[in-house]
This record gives sequence, structure tokens and C-alpha cells, in this order.
Amino acid sequence: MKTFITFFFCSFVSFVFSQNKEQACAIVAKINDIIQTKHYRPKKVDDSLSIYVYDNLLQKLDNSNSLFLATEVAILNRHRLRIDDYILEKNCFFLEDILKIYTNAVYRYKSNIESIAKEPFAESSLETIKFSKLNFPFHATEPKLKLFHKKRLLYEFLKEVSLTSLSKDSILADKNNIYKKTKLKVFEENICNAEKLLLRPDDFFIIFYNVFCSYFDPHSSYFSKSQKTDFLSAVSSDNLSFGMLLSMNEKQELFVSQILPGSSAYFSDKIEIGDVLTSIKTDKDTFEINCTNLKSTNKVLNSSEFKNADFGLRKKSGENYTVSLSKKITKNYGNSVYSFVLEQDNIKSGYINIPSFYDTFENGKSSVTEDLTKEIYKLKQEKITSLILDLQNNGGGSMNEAIKMCGLFIDAGPVAIMDNNLNKKNTLKDMNRGIAFDGDLIILINGLSASASEFFANAMQDYNRAIIIGNHSLGKATMQSIFPLDDKNEEFVKVTLEKFYRITGKSSQFTGITPDIQVATLYETQMPKESNFSTAFKNDSVVPIVKYATLANPRFMQIVSNSKKRIVSWNINSKIQEANLKINKFYEEQQAPLKLNFDAIFGYVSEFNKLIKEVEIISEFENKLVVKRNAIDIEYQEFDDYLKKNNIVKIKLLKSNNAVYEAVQVINELKSN
Repeated sequence: MKTFITFFFCSFVSFVFSQNKEQACAIVAKINDIIQTKHYRPKKVDDSLSIYVYDNLLQKLDNSNSLFLATEVAILNRHRLRIDDYILEKNCFFLEDILKIYTNAVYRYKSNIESIAKEPFAESSLETIKFSKLNFPFHATEPKLKLFHKKRLLYEFLKEVSLTSLSKDSILADKNNIYKKTKLKVFEENICNAEKLLLRPDDFFIIFYNVFCSYFDPHSSYFSKSQKTDFLSAVSSDNLSFGMLLSMNEKQELFVSQILPGSSAYFSDKIEIGDVLTSIKTDKDTFEINCTNLKSTNKVLNSSEFKNADFGLRKKSGENYTVSLSKKITKNYGNSVYSFVLEQDNIKSGYINIPSFYDTFENGKSSVTEDLTKEIYKLKQEKITSLILDLQNNGGGSMNEAIKMCGLFIDAGPVAIMDNNLNKKNTLKDMNRGIAFDGDLIILINGLSASASEFFANAMQDYNRAIIIGNHSLGKATMQSIFPLDDKNEEFVKVTLEKFYRITGKSSQFTGITPDIQVATLYETQMPKESNFSTAFKNDSVVPIVKYATLANPRFMQIVSNSKKRIVSWNINSKIQEANLKINKFYEEQQAPLKLNFDAIFGYVSEFNKLIKEVEIISEFENKLVVKRNAIDIEYQEFDDYLKKNNIVKIKLLKSNNAVYEAVQVINELKSN
């Protein structure tokens, strides 16, 4: 039966592929046409592209070299230097070759796991397992590949056993029971994960389109209609949502972890936090929630394609019920500007968190600049004269909003230089006279601050308008726009059109922004960087063509110097740096081979758990800071339990944020003099 199912699926894939491969070629040709005419620096479709697309497509399909055999890769290698020719000839048969071999490899992987599950399972081995950031060579034969899977399963099994208790003795005391349950869990999860690896042709094509786009730069990509909507929602303060946020529990069940105010779920009067999702019914499909349906679940919840659905849920009592929900425009509080009043030594300052540079786009919703202006007004009612703008973890968004935001803090003037694919330099200016806030300004950034965040912080730093505190930003100084592939508006490509430079002529592209004051943060080395992408544009500069007047700040050097001395003396700063050295040992340095027995794995897991506990303690450290809501928020949030609970979490995070704490110290020094 299994052989028949495998044969049927492969035959189905082959049939569908034959139907769609011409369409796939047509789509990639359209993508290439747009890129060649619109892209900031288009590249030729030549052997370099072919090598990149081939290598990266295989890496996307098998990122640990644990599916394909060396002999299969050798067969596919005949395409490595020909993909450019295939694309220009509009002949996509090579994709069918790759998908067929990949599909067979996934079935072999699943079969190996099922076979190992039926065999006597050794609970230890004399062999070792190696860890490396670089991929190991592809395995030469099926027996060697199966042996590799066996070793990996043994490692996962011993790791899961080690995670059941902090005490080795308590595990050994209940060894038989723990080992039996863990073995079942590990094999079930791996079989499920193997099934999730199977790709239908359309999903495979999307991977190929995106790999093709990424050759030109890391931020050009393909979008389906629903993916485009999801992208715009990600940079919006309001989302179309059923109102349920889901998480996964220890039993691998999806449960309701949060209910958004004003949503359909919120007004159902039935759904409660902790309820487990069991099924979904739409006008197109009905399915039970299980491991292999998680992708379908996510699509129903997040895609604009589904507006109504019936959800089956189970309460903790065991009661099963069904509720019909409709998607509504719901305020996304996690992606909206919010503010607090910070107080220390009787000096008040305003704090505003800007999670993204969201725009109205086509939905007529509020923009980040409009919301920021409202928060500034609220804080002015509190008589604050200094402001902290938090752009930590802000990945960017609308460049138009970044320009408008500059205008809230500087008078009319240039804010950046844009360079397009014709090498034409265009100066972007804030054209509006007047500003919304003229007090002391601090901007916080970290490794996840990117694009529009960097654009805004660049301008404020170059005008001496703000002191920048935090860590090096990501280093993305390019702008993208979305284009439809045809008149149907069902498929799109996001293309990098321009590169922006600071008004000094310099660029933060590839290198990121260097803050005036650096504050140590956990996992600093693990933060993503533009320089990690092989196709990222390198850093360069242009001759500045603009005139601008910087604001005088005679005490700047002294304030920065005093801040650095303060930070060095912090006990928490030393603890973060020590923890980062240990984190780097696990994530960045070459690990010694690990013996595949309980004692060795338990020791490794215990060392890692000890580090995680140390990191948690550091993360939960709270600085001596008074955080208050402004009077306007207090009034309208009085009867909203969700926002009250949400504020408790935000205030705790604020007190634990060392960059925020140092910003307050800098402001206090400015005020005291």
C-alpha cells in the first residue's frame, strides 16, 4: 500500500508538473523582465546566476545534506551551468528533474525513520556526533545515509530524555517509562516532519522563484496575491483577523494563547485562552488539526483568501464545541506606536515605541507618523521635554513614512540621497516647515533595526538632532517596491529599486549604523546582519550634493564619554558580556564531537540549560525606573482588561531594557546641566 501511495503521489506530481512547467517558465520570464528593467543593479542571466540558483535551490531543499545522495546530486549537476540557458529558452524541464529526485529523497527519509522505529533501538552508542556550521558532504550510499539518520535520531532521543528533568538521578529512577514515552515522541515528530517536507509543484515553484530573485539582492522576492496581502499586513497597525493567536503546547497541540480585542473571537463569548484547536472548516476544505495540516491552518488564519471559517475547539474540561468566525479589521497592538512616561530622580521623560514604519497603503488605516504625532501630543500634556524613540527590533516599512517622521523633529531640509538604476541622484527632503517636538531626543537601535529605521536614525544622527544608543543596526539601505506580473494582479515581484545614502554621502548599507553609545545586549553576535547575505550590496559612498545645517551640541562628546564610563561600571553589563562569550561557544565556535550516550548528552544539555537559565535571570533584571501611563491612555484603557494586561508586560520589558535605562541617564545629565 505504501509503495502504491508513493507511486501515486509521484505520478500526480509528474502529471501536475507537466501541466504547469510552461507556466512556471512564463512566470520566471516575467519576473526577469521586471528585474532587468526596474532593478537598482540588474545582473545578466549567465553562468553565475545558474550556479547561484542551482546551489541555493538545493540548499533550500536540503539544508543539512541529509536527504539527497551524492549520486543523485551528481545526476542533477548536469543542470548547474545550464539554468541560465533554460530560463532564456523558456524550458523548465530541469525543475521536474529536481522535484522528482527531491520527492523520492523525502520518501526514502520517511521510510528510513519508519524502518528504524521497528528495529531494536540502541539507547547508547560508541559513536560520536559532530556539530558544524558548514554542511557535511552528501552521503555516498543509502546504508550510510540511513546510519546517519539513526545517529541523529539517537541524539534527539537522548536530548529529549535529558530535558525531562534537571536531575539525572530522577531520570534514571524512572528510566523505562521515560525512555518509552520519549522514543514514541521522537519518532512521531520525525515522521510528521518528513511528511511536511513533501512539496506540491506550486510550492516548489515559489521556492525557485524566490531563489532566482535573491540572486539580484537579498530583498527582491516573489509574492502570490495572499502573500502580498500578508506582507502589507505585517507593516500595518490594523489587520484582517479572526482574532485568535495560537501557540503550540508540549503535546504539539495548537491552543489559543491570545484573543484580540474587538475581533470575531473576542465577541464569540465562547473561546477562552487555553482552548485547543481541533478542526477547521472553510467553503473550500474541512480538515482536522494535525502535524501535516499546520501549513493549511496557517493559510486559513493569515491569508486574505479566507474571510469566514468554522473552528472546532476543545476546552480543558474536554468539552468540544464549534464556533463560526469572520475576519474583521482588528487593531494590531503588537504593531502600533505606544508611549509611557519614564521618571527618575524627579525628572520625567517621554518614551515612544515604534515597532514598524506602517503606512495606510490601500486600506485607509492610520500611519505610523499620524500615530506618533498623537503620542507626542499625549506626552506633551504630561509636561515632558525629552523624548526617547525606540526603534529596537523595527525592521522598517514605508520610506515615505520615514521621510515624514524626519519632519516631526527637524525643520525643512534634506534627509537622504537616493540613487536609482540610472545612477541618478535624487535628494529627498522634508518639505514641511515647523516641527512637532523640539526637545532633547534619544533614538534606540539594535541589530534588528533595518531599512526605514536606519533611514530615520541616519538623518537624526547627521543633523546632531539625536543621540543614538544601542547596537549596530542590520545594514539595509535599499528601497523596494511591489509590481504585478500581469494585469490579473494575482502574482507580484518585490524589486529593489534604489539605494539610499546619508546626507553626508556615506551609507549604512552592509555595515549598519554605529550608535553613539553602545550598550551590550544578549545574543549580540547572533543578530542578523546584511553582511551575512552573499548577494547584498557592499558599502560605498557618493559625493554629497546637499547643504544642511547641523544643530549645535557642544556637550555631545562629554555626554558620550560619561555614558561609556557609566556602562562599563554596570554589573549587569559585565554579566551580559560574560553570557555572550558562553552563547558564542555554543552557536559560533566549532563544537567537539559528542559521545552518543546518556551521560555525555545529559552533560551537554545541562550545560546549555544552565546557560539559558543564566540568560533568563539577566533578561529579567529590572532597572530602578518608574514607568507610568499618560493620563489620556489611563482614561480610555480604564475598562479594557486586555490593554491593562498588555501594559504590565510592556512595563516589565521597559524596566529590563538597559538601552532605555541608559537613555534616561543621558537625559537626566542633559537636564541637570
